[in-house]
Amino acid sequence: MKILDKYLLKTFLVTFTTVFVILFFIFILQTVWLFISELAGKDLDLILVVKFLLFSMPRIIPLVLPLSVLLASIMTFGNLAENYEFAAMKSSGISLQRAMRVLIIFIFVLSIVAFWFANNVIPFAEYKFVNFRKNIAQAKPAMAIAEGQFNDVGTYNIKVNKKSGENGNILTGVTIHEKANNFGENKTVIKAKDGELISNEKSSILKLVLNDGYYYQDVTPKKYEERSKLPFIKGAFKKHIINIDLSELNKVDDSKESIAGTNAMLNVNELRYTLDSLNKNLDNEIISFSENINQRVGFRRSGTMVTDKAKKKKTLPSDLLSLYNNKEKVDVLKMASSNVTSNVFSIESTQKDLKDKQREINKHLTALYEKFVIAFACFLMFFIGAPLGAIIRKGGLGLPIVFAVLIFITFHFINTFGKRLSQEGGMTPFMGSWMSSFILSPLAILLTYRATNDNGLINFDAITPPISQLFQKISERFSPAQNKQ
Repeated sequence: MKILDKYLLKTFLVTFTTVFVILFFIFILQTVWLFISELAGKDLDLILVVKFLLFSMPRIIPLVLPLSVLLASIMTFGNLAENYEFAAMKSSGISLQRAMRVLIIFIFVLSIVAFWFANNVIPFAEYKFVNFRKNIAQAKPAMAIAEGQFNDVGTYNIKVNKKSGENGNILTGVTIHEKANNFGENKTVIKAKDGELISNEKSSILKLVLNDGYYYQDVTPKKYEERSKLPFIKGAFKKHIINIDLSELNKVDDSKESIAGTNAMLNVNELRYTLDSLNKNLDNEIISFSENINQRVGFRRSGTMVTDKAKKKKTLPSDLLSLYNNKEKVDVLKMASSNVTSNVFSIESTQKDLKDKQREINKHLTALYEKFVIAFACFLMFFIGAPLGAIIRKGGLGLPIVFAVLIFITFHFINTFGKRLSQEGGMTPFMGSWMSSFILSPLAILLTYRATNDNGLINFDAITPPISQLFQKISERFSPAQNKQ
């Protein structure tokens, strides 16, 4: 390796490592903020908190790595141009492509490592992350309940005044609100003097044993005039047991960009196998439903042969209702209306189910393409950052950060928008995953071309002459009128 290649690689690696560590720390703080409700006030050991963060770290890499490559490229080549080192290289006959050669090899290796990481490490970490949260809840059930505030646990809101015991499983001053169902009934409030949390690591059911308490339950009468009396049921108990499903603790809202589902836990081979099963299941359901609905409405399959016996049947009149009396007509119309309503409901419910299954297929396809997108994103950000740094001729942490943040926000916004749109069926998952790369690739080609030809970021010589000529024509047009006056 030549001295120039060693110098460029060393300069880039130092900058890249520094930027990567800083950005990784910033995104770790964001992760802590997202899961602060699960970490704060839950009496967790430091080792458990560290494991929690370690399992959540790999999901940050797809965000940090492309941004680090972009910012390091701009800063490295910006410093070289600002210190006139590029001018010395060019005077020695070394072009921009020659200077980038060793770094292109490094980015190629980095892209392979990024793909391997996204295909193996991230799925494993996601699997461990979800199971670690569940195991914590089973081994330390009290972590789901913080003192002095209502805690959303399954179908209950639980508040305790004090926790004690070795694992905080002894509760004092327990207040429980049971969530109402869709019909607004079963509004129950339970108050107990004390209680105990009992769990089993082999079971996902958390048992809450309450002692010496009361329960109040609102009753909604069927008669509207009796509802103003606000009737309720009150009862007392010496011991009351509530079973809580711990699987509810691991349910995460997709809109919060947390755990999207099991597709994040699969590698490429597993995703392809799962997609094959999902597609076969969807096709079988479509065929089954179409055959079922055809039988219900009486449609024949295309190509069905008509027998001679069917040809000899008596021709029916155009108005079939004329064959019945008035009472029979009413019964026939009611039956037809009921059948139509039933078929429409069946079609709508099946259509919703098919959309949900297609959405699940789109999510798995998006997860498959994302593993390749992260590898290409490293290349893309390098070919945007390196020529951009050579053009702006600014290093350090000033202007390069502004350009890097603007470009990366654009990339991330388009990528997120494309994935969301493709999951809902607005475009194919392939286009949704690769849309940001397709849009920014022309920018990388343009910047590389302009930096190679020593052109600026914007060619003002091509913009200012037409504008000046336009103003000159306007002034010449109105000047004779002014002279006459």
